Amino acid sequence: MKKTLAILHTTPVTIGPLQELAKKTMPDCQIYNLLDDSILPQLIAGQDRGTIILRLQTYVKMAELTGADGILSACSSIGQWMIEASQQVSVPVMRIDEAMAEAAVQGGGTIGILATLTTTLEPTTALVRAKADAAGIKVQCLPKLAAGAYEAMLGGDQAAHDERVAQALRSLLQQCRVVVLAQASMARVAAQLDDVPPQAYLTSPVSGMQRVKQVLYGGQT
Repeated sequence: MKKTLAILHTTPVTIGPLQELAKKTMPDCQIYNLLDDSILPQLIAGQDRGTIILRLQTYVKMAELTGADGILSACSSIGQWMIEASQQVSVPVMRIDEAMAEAAVQGGGTIGILATLTTTLEPTTALVRAKADAAGIKVQCLPKLAAGAYEAMLGGDQAAHDERVAQALRSLLQQCRVVVLAQASMARVAAQLDDVPPQAYLTSPVSGMQRVKQVLYGGQT
C-alpha cells in the first residue's frame, strides 16, 4: 500500500540526501518536505523555546492535513520537542536519530557524541543516556563539539566544515568505543574518511529511515 511521509527539516542541506534515501528505502512512498531554516539560528540566539514548540505543533498538523501517514523530524536539535508536538496529531511522529541512539548503547562503555552545534549536542547526549537507562545498560557519554564547523558551513566553506568534523571525529575515537554523529548531515563526511572504519561511528540517516519503514510498512514495501 502506498504511503506518504512528511519530513521536517531545519536546514536545506538535509532535504536532498534524505529524500533520495527515503525513495531508495521505500520506493512507493510519496515524500513531502517542510523546511524552517529559522529554527537553528533562533535556538543559537536563545529564543524562547515555547514559540518554537508552537511552530512545530503547527507543522505536524500541516503535515497531517497534507495526508501524511507519518512525520519524520530530520533535526536532532528539535527531537525532544517533536514528542510533545506528536500529541497534536494521530499519525506517528519519528526522530531521525532514535534508532541510532538505541544501537549506540548496545555495546555499553564510552560513547562519543559529536556535533557542530551545542543545540544538537545536548539533546543527542540526553537521548543516548535515556536509551541506555531504558535498556538497563551502563554507558559513559563523552560529548564533543566540532568547533568552527557550523560557522564554516554558514560561510559557504564546505571543505573547512568537513575538515573540522573529520578532525574532531578522529580525536574522539581515541577515547571511545564508538562515536555517534549527532547530525544527519555529518554522515557524508564520515563516509569519505579512509582511515576511519565504518564500525567506529554511527550515523542517523540509514537507521532512521529503516525505522520509518518499519513504522509505516511493517518492514515491507
